[in-house]
Amino acid sequence: MTVLVFKTSVSKNKQVKRLKPLLTQLVEPKGRWNFDLEDCDNILRVETRQCPSSVVRLLQGQGYVCEEL
Repeated sequence: MTVLVFKTSVSKNKQVKRLKPLLTQLVEPKGRWNFDLEDCDNILRVETRQCPSSVVRLLQGQGYVCEEL
């Protein structure tokens, strides 16, 4: 597993709840993810075997800014 870190435009818990099923499906079966909405960059940490571009595409496809740090 690799830990990937992203800067995002996700800033509200309501947005996280909408993304939850998509992110969970992406990282299953053993991956994990979480947002740090207290951070100025609204950090998303993802523990997965997926490549970073998969996460970026997922969030961008939902209308959010996402870039790997």
